[in-house]
This record gives sequence, C-alpha cells and structure tokens, in this order.
Amino acid sequence: MVDLSRRRLFTSGSQKNQLIYQVGTRLPWAKDDAEFVDGCTQCGKCIAACETNIIKLGAGGFPSIDFDKGECTFCEKCAEVCPEPIFRPTSTIPWKIKATIKPSCLAIQNVECRTCSDVCEPFAIQFALQIGRVAQPKLDSNLCTGCGACVSACPVTAISMSDEKEGSNAGQ
Repeated sequence: MVDLSRRRLFTSGSQKNQLIYQVGTRLPWAKDDAEFVDGCTQCGKCIAACETNIIKLGAGGFPSIDFDKGECTFCEKCAEVCPEPIFRPTSTIPWKIKATIKPSCLAIQNVECRTCSDVCEPFAIQFALQIGRVAQPKLDSNLCTGCGACVSACPVTAISMSDEKEGSNAGQ
C-alpha cells in the first residue's frame, strides 16, 4: 500500500503548483486542486466510467474534463467509482464553472447561428432580437449548470468554460 501523504515528499512547492495548474478542469464534485492532486492515484476508473467519454487523462497524468468531446450529464459515476476520498458529496453543486461566450461568436459577428441555445437544456443561453442585426446571445449564469453541451456544439469554438470562483478559464 502506498502512503499518499508522502507521495510528494521530495517535490518542491513550485513543481506542485505547476502540477495543479496542469490538472485542467476538475471532475464534478472533486475537491480543490491540492486535495485532488494529493489524493488521486491516477487509476483511470473515472475515465472508464464516464458515460459521455469527456474525462481524459490530463497533462499531469490526472483525469480532467474535455468539453470539446461533449457534455457532462452529472451522472455521478466518476465520483461513485473512485476508490479515493477526493470527491465532495454529490448532493452538493458539482462545480462552479459556467459558460463564457467569446467575441468570436458568429452571432456577435452578425452571422445567424443559434447552435448553442439549441443544445442548452436549462435554457441558460437565449437569443435576444436586435434591430438591424441578427439575434444576440444572452447567457443567464444563474441557469447555467456548467455541463458544457454548448462548447462542443459551437462551430467556431467561441464558448469556453470558466471557473466563477477563480475567474480563470477552466476549459483550457
């Protein structure tokens, strides 16, 4: 049995911070980055259990979400199958990431496109009619679950997922 608390004994702080940065978008209900990195054994069970195949092996060897492949259905399988205590209870909010629409959005560029709203089940993305322009996207962050369905649907990759808590781009 490996003592995980001593796993990074000889790792300097800067290397650990770099590793945490490489984790990418954490899995739903995953604890904070430091706890996730310290506790995850990189067994891959969460990757195999993901019903939409959006969990991939990240740069640091840790599982992370790839919204380019699809959406998170919040099926809870990744948290259920994990043998380590690196997840919060699934009765809590899965994460604090939300969609962000970039200026490269076709509608913002005055080209008709509503693909993102077509796939948004909670109707967090709506389009407001404009005089002399195509309808413009309006994102209601209170309705956005952070599922990422809009990311893979966008034909020009103008949507990313951002962590509200940190204000950083969690999708990259």
